[in-house]
Amino acid sequence: MNNITALRLGIVLAIAALLVLTGCSDGDKKLDANTEPAVNNTAEPAATDPEPVDPPAVDPPQFIAPLTGLPQDHEAKLRPIAVMVNNFAAARPQSGLPNADMVWEVLAEGGITRLVAVFQSTESTSPIGPIRSNRPYLIRIGEAYHAVLAHAGASTDGYDLLQHHNKDYLDEITNAGAYFYRESFRKAPHNLYSNLEKLRAGAAKKNYKETVDIPTYPWSETGAADAGTSASEVELHFLLKDYVVSYTYDPAAKLYNRFVNGKPHTDLETKAQLTAANLVVLGAKHKTYDDYGRLEINLESGGPAKLFQLGKLIDCEWVRAGDGVIRLMKDGQELPFVPGRTFYHIVPMTPTFDSHVKLGTGA
Repeated sequence: MNNITALRLGIVLAIAALLVLTGCSDGDKKLDANTEPAVNNTAEPAATDPEPVDPPAVDPPQFIAPLTGLPQDHEAKLRPIAVMVNNFAAARPQSGLPNADMVWEVLAEGGITRLVAVFQSTESTSPIGPIRSNRPYLIRIGEAYHAVLAHAGASTDGYDLLQHHNKDYLDEITNAGAYFYRESFRKAPHNLYSNLEKLRAGAAKKNYKETVDIPTYPWSETGAADAGTSASEVELHFLLKDYVVSYTYDPAAKLYNRFVNGKPHTDLETKAQLTAANLVVLGAKHKTYDDYGRLEINLESGGPAKLFQLGKLIDCEWVRAGDGVIRLMKDGQELPFVPGRTFYHIVPMTPTFDSHVKLGTGA
């Protein structure tokens, strides 16, 4: 065998040996069928953009209180109760006014005002009072809400309306004394109180309707004051020089804080200052018709009005609508209220309507 032949034979044998080793390796791999493939843990995952997340849907409130526009977790069907609340100096601070949906301030005899507190959406059993007597124009305010009227006594004309014109009322003196009580920390007549639990029990005892058609109002979070005049301070005069009601607007709370003669008007129970989302001032003709100073107030013919909300004023007019409710109108459209409590104030037209209202900007 020459050298070339021997060299060729060696190459062939080496290749054969290599093939045998390779086959054995592949066989070993086939024998271990459960062997996991190697994973390169150092590889970076593919970059992906995060999926956009929509904000959770907010369902509109199912129920709205008809006299405040505020959301409720139940339908408020109960009939309103309109309570005649004493506003004499010896009766302040009163109880229960923060729970009223709407409060009306109206002149009574001697230049003193009386409050008509209308309760509908609340289930509070806190005291309400002191409670005083009724008048025809106060009856007219309460019956616009189809309310049961709660009071202690009435003028002669007031009793005529109540007793001979099918009014639903609870009078501590003549027909419902058991549903009122007197407190010892004040002297009569400034110490008569009740609460909604007692008054509703009295109405049920007399078989008055528990539910009625309750007036509705337009409501708007932005109100009607977009084009209004700045009015962060409001001062109101009725008749007496030593009685001044004023309000200061709190932009953080979006509420007007109420003052009497420069001091906060507070609630006796909670000590909290009275507040309102809407202030309404109505001009109406007043007439004294007897020596006692009893008044006739024309709440039928309409007249000038001012609406304060969100720190602004809108001059408008009031009308007695076909449903009996006083509504605020401008350019043929009813003005909306900001959701919350509304305080109404009825002032005389003499010497002028505007003379009873003084504005400030808080500057």
